[in-house]
Amino acid sequence: MPRASCGAFAYGLRLPAARAAAGRHAHLLPLLAVVALLLVPPGRGPDAGGGTLADAASGLLVLWCLVRVARARVRPLTRLAAVVVGLPVVGLCAAAVTAHDPAAALPGLVRHLQVFVLVPAAVVLTLRDRRDLVAVAWALIGLALVQGGVGVVQYATGTGASYRGEDVRAVGTFGPTDVMGMATVVAYGIVAAVGLALGAPARSRARFAALGCAALLAVPLVLSFSRGAWIATLLACAAQLVATGPRRALRAALAAGALAVVLVGGLGVGSAMVQERVASITRVAAAPDRSVTDRYAMWAAAAGMWRDRPLTGVGLKGFPAHRDSHASLALSSGSDTAGAGMGFRRQPLLSPHNMYLLVLGEQGLLGLLALGGGWLALLLCGCRRLPAALRTGREADCALVALGLLGWQLVDFLYADIGGPSTVLTAVVLGVSAWWALAPRDAEAGTAAGGRSRSASGEGA
Repeated sequence: MPRASCGAFAYGLRLPAARAAAGRHAHLLPLLAVVALLLVPPGRGPDAGGGTLADAASGLLVLWCLVRVARARVRPLTRLAAVVVGLPVVGLCAAAVTAHDPAAALPGLVRHLQVFVLVPAAVVLTLRDRRDLVAVAWALIGLALVQGGVGVVQYATGTGASYRGEDVRAVGTFGPTDVMGMATVVAYGIVAAVGLALGAPARSRARFAALGCAALLAVPLVLSFSRGAWIATLLACAAQLVATGPRRALRAALAAGALAVVLVGGLGVGSAMVQERVASITRVAAAPDRSVTDRYAMWAAAAGMWRDRPLTGVGLKGFPAHRDSHASLALSSGSDTAGAGMGFRRQPLLSPHNMYLLVLGEQGLLGLLALGGGWLALLLCGCRRLPAALRTGREADCALVALGLLGWQLVDFLYADIGGPSTVLTAVVLGVSAWWALAPRDAEAGTAAGGRSRSASGEGA
């Protein structure tokens, strides 16, 4: 057979396979659209609203899942999944109803339901199996590579957000008003890449590709100058490594140390500023800078709000209204933002930058138990499945990615809270973790419960 004919024959064989693969992943398109639309820069004008195209896509994802569930006429979630995913509704509704101004609390109720209930539930219904989760993980890595690439260019050309009087802080397309946006996206990408690499077969292309992406993403994470993202990423990746064996963890620690020496010492990637920023982590108690001092003052203010209304808090979106009456004189009037295409602006301090204290102050003990209890349940259920996944190797990458992302988020919530365009990605991450922790597996459900297993994970919806 002529060579041209052989090539055409081989192409004819590959084309149906490619179409079949595209058709198999078609149900992921609404979810992947939420991730991809975070590449679109948000509005930056003074009158720009809080919603983004990614938020609108997340609403369409939820609506699409509701339509699928209604058409399938099956129970979409198991009882355990429904309880864990829906648990935050109790605290949210109580905080909204008991707020001093329920009308002002309504936007906060909608936002919290989107991030902590509706979108995570939609992700659980959308994902079907391991290949779906891996596809979402690579989508997170792709988003991180693009945003991180923009951030590196900003640092190299002096067009980033203002930091220490220089426009060098890498913020991606999120702008100086959301300096944590790119750091969060890049950190998600690193954790997902490390999880995929550790769960892939030895010397496979997937492992080398994932490791290469993780190494590349380390540069924009450093240039984000986000201490909270550094700490959360280091702890999450360390937990992933320890879960796969102490020897591997030790080798990875040595490799990471060598990479840090090359990046900072050899290539000079932000060496002076990075060293100063790293050193400031150890001075947060003895000699805190202005940002840390403000954060301490806002933490104390959130705790004061909780003491005033311990059960239900001051209400959703109530922190700004009650901040000044509970904050000390050490709190400044706001933070300065500039650079990355924007002029100087005074950014008001509208949250305590600690998700747990924000929930405690605005939703009280009831809200913290409901929301934190759901996260703890996800962590425990996910860890319970981890040993079997590592032993069989069938879903080791899924386990490491899902638990790594959840661990990163729970640590990062000690230094940050929801807010900004990247918040919708937090909802996706929580949904990925919930699918791994709560969706029944075929081996667990058995053949007789196969239909219920498919419906619970979204396949039969």
